[in-house]
Amino acid sequence: MLRDGDVVLRPIKMRDQRAWREVNRRNRDWLRPWEATIPPPTPSGPIAHRPTYRQMVRHLRSEANAGRMLPFVIEYQGRLVGQLTVAGITWGSMCSGHVGYWVDEAVAGRGVMPTAVALVVDHCFRTVGLHRIEVCIRPENGPSRRVVEKLGFREEGLRPRYLHIDGAWRDHLVFALTAEEVPEGLLSRWQRARSRKTPHSNPQNTRQNPQGNPA
Repeated sequence: MLRDGDVVLRPIKMRDQRAWREVNRRNRDWLRPWEATIPPPTPSGPIAHRPTYRQMVRHLRSEANAGRMLPFVIEYQGRLVGQLTVAGITWGSMCSGHVGYWVDEAVAGRGVMPTAVALVVDHCFRTVGLHRIEVCIRPENGPSRRVVEKLGFREEGLRPRYLHIDGAWRDHLVFALTAEEVPEGLLSRWQRARSRKTPHSNPQNTRQNPQGNPA
C-alpha cells in the first residue's frame, strides 16, 4: 500500500467490485471519451469481448504475478475513487513501464491524481527498480495532460493512431520521466510545488480544471 495523506494506492481486489462498478456507472459520460475500446475483428482475427470485472481482476493479478504490471485502486478519504495501473513493465536493458489512470469526477481538482501518480512513480523507481515511466495521453485530454504537466513529465512526441479509444484508433502524446530526473522523489517535488501556491492563487481555475481522465 502507498499513502500520502488522504490518498491511498492499494492492490485491486475482487471485493472492490461493487464500489468500482458504482464509481464507473456514475462517471460514464466523464470517462467514455478516454476509455480503451476493443477494435473490430479482422477477417482472420479472433472476436474479442470486453471483460467482466472478475475477468479483469484475474488478468491484472496474473500480469502482476508475472512481473509485467502493478494494478492499484485509488482511495481518497477511505473511499474508492479511481484506478491506476503500471503496465507494459519491461526489464533487461529497458527497465520501463507505462502508467494509465482514471478518477471519479467528484474528487477531480483536489490533487488526488497527481499525488497518486507521484506515489507510484517513486515506488517504481525506488522499490521496483524501473528506470523510465511513460504516460500516453490523447492530445484532446486536457485534464489528464495537466496531471503530467504539474508533475514535470517531459513531452516526447506524438504516436499516431496509437490506441483504440472511444471506438477509433487515436493519436497519443508521450510524456516520460527517468529516475535521474527526480533524485529527490517525484512526490517530494509535487509537494513543494503545491506548497508554493497561495490560497488565493486562481481558485476558480482549480475547480474548472478537473484532473485524471484516463490516459
